[in-house]
Amino acid sequence: MKILVLNSGSSSVKYKLIDLEGREAKTMAEGGVEKIGLPGGFLKYKLADGGKATDELGLIDHLQAIKAILAKLTDAEHGCISSFDEIDAVGHRVVHGGEKFSESVLIDDAVKAKIRECYDIAPLHNPANMTGIDAITELMPEVPQVAVFDTAFHQTMPAKAYMYALPYKYYTEDGVRRYGFHGTSHRYVSNRVCEFLGVDPAKQRIITCHIGNGASMAAIVGGKCVDTSMGLTPVEGLMMGTRVGDVDPGALTFLMTKHGLTAEQLQTIINKESGVLGVSGVSNDMREIEAAIAEGNERARLALDMYMLRITKYIGAYAAEMGGVDIIVFTGGVGENQAGLRADVCSTLGFMGVEIDKEVNAVTRGTETVISSPASRVKVCVIPTDEELTIARDTAALVK
Repeated sequence: MKILVLNSGSSSVKYKLIDLEGREAKTMAEGGVEKIGLPGGFLKYKLADGGKATDELGLIDHLQAIKAILAKLTDAEHGCISSFDEIDAVGHRVVHGGEKFSESVLIDDAVKAKIRECYDIAPLHNPANMTGIDAITELMPEVPQVAVFDTAFHQTMPAKAYMYALPYKYYTEDGVRRYGFHGTSHRYVSNRVCEFLGVDPAKQRIITCHIGNGASMAAIVGGKCVDTSMGLTPVEGLMMGTRVGDVDPGALTFLMTKHGLTAEQLQTIINKESGVLGVSGVSNDMREIEAAIAEGNERARLALDMYMLRITKYIGAYAAEMGGVDIIVFTGGVGENQAGLRADVCSTLGFMGVEIDKEVNAVTRGTETVISSPASRVKVCVIPTDEELTIARDTAALVK
């Protein structure tokens, strides 16, 4: 079964065509269109030999972007299928499902309406996700589509974990609560680490650390999420590349009053100008932060120290919440590749019985690896995430 996985953002569409045979999966094609709606739009894609290529597209919209993707998939020179008829289904990443969706679903008119009902709590994401769904509906109306929600995995959280201490009416009337994000990644790596270690997920207390430019963590007991760091929006929780993470709301109202900021201006500050970039003044890229630290940049050092402290605090909090921890998983671009960050975070967790193998950790980059020592009471692993494979599997299961 061939599944086209689409991740439609406000100015981009990422894609992957996956051929599923039982539990086996083969990536047939992958790439993405960027700068949608802006001058200089382009399609980048992976070649059969592993190289990369780029096609200039000019000024385009989401419909034209997906047309370009489908044309590339059937292209005589670089394509991998002869016609659209070979695509059995399309799986879409949808960021926010609110309380309406606790699992992936086949898309119909009722599902589309519910996704639109979440626009007010995900104005930057759900409308963009819907553009991909609408484009496929127009271009391939007979092909079944599935929505896989970032928030769905976290719907098992108890009320004490997802409620905010605001007047209760804002929950009942406006749906203001913690929803969490990166759920597809947290679900994948928490399941995969148990397969990798050969343990029963039902008996494990797991902390998953999805650490990248966007970052979140989850506490998972018996395969179910009991808490997560992101909230109503992806801004809450860990310090991120450009997002502020946890901050005193009073500090935000203070700044709005003092500087006459509008809500839109504040949204830009907390989403795009804060985090590692905002503190360091250098970059939101950890490689550039580490290079700046090597040159003696104190603000870069401060940014990294703050970044790691937030991760450590959440690990400690979730361990306390679960009554202990059996497995800690690092994933995401930073979690999978930044050995120094993993070492520094774990160095403070000795009181929990965490001990990493420094030599193994130092050489681990983006591969499934146990980086804890045999003496460690907690297994610490690196598990590369695969959200597209999870979306493809969900899509295939629902279509079948």
